[in-house]
Amino acid sequence: MPIRAVLWDIDDTIFDYTGADRVGLRKHLESEGVPGGYGSATQALDAWRAITDVHWARFAAGETDFQGQRRDRVRSFLGRPLTDAEADDWFARHLAHYEAAWSLFPDALPVLDVLAGRYRQAVLSNSSIVNQDRKLRTLGVRDRFEAVVCAVELGISKPEAAAFHAACEALGLEPQDVVYVGDHPDIDAAGAVAAGLKGIWLDREGRGGRPELERITGLDQLPGLLVGDTRFGAPDTFG
Repeated sequence: MPIRAVLWDIDDTIFDYTGADRVGLRKHLESEGVPGGYGSATQALDAWRAITDVHWARFAAGETDFQGQRRDRVRSFLGRPLTDAEADDWFARHLAHYEAAWSLFPDALPVLDVLAGRYRQAVLSNSSIVNQDRKLRTLGVRDRFEAVVCAVELGISKPEAAAFHAACEALGLEPQDVVYVGDHPDIDAAGAVAAGLKGIWLDREGRGGRPELERITGLDQLPGLLVGDTRFGAPDTFG
């Protein structure tokens, strides 16, 4: 059957999370200083990203809650014990700089517009609805999506099939009618395929190396793929 809906990841797919996080933390460190143990701001920025990946994976695995992963990131980064209130305060100061740097990728809005006339669109994120709904509204694109489904409220995270199925249910569609687009090859694309959806890996960095996955390197390639590839069940009529 033809694809009827596009289900989106947000962070590092349509929203430049990595860029905003890095700019925001750099501004935060300019205000508060580079913590001891880091030789430079660049070293601290790289450590923050690695620490974020570790604790986000713990959150996705159900080992901690959303606020807990934030606090643990701060404690790991600073390398010292902090009360919950101290960790929350530090993260809140960082958050102000991070949010000031929010932006969509340049290719996101044009593709959302192009797809709007042909496909229904929704979001499935491994974050919380409080965060992602506010983010989409701030970026001016919340009205592009029929539904925003998030792991915190579901109690399950990608790549679990039940997370993808919950998003399909929010659209009232069967998994085979939906394509999922995300920046992570395993959590997003492979997870979607295992759940019965079509999966597309947005490989912005051109890493490659996953021939079993449908891959694009920019969102401008998505509309043509959806209508031009017979695996997606639609004729090549996009124009």
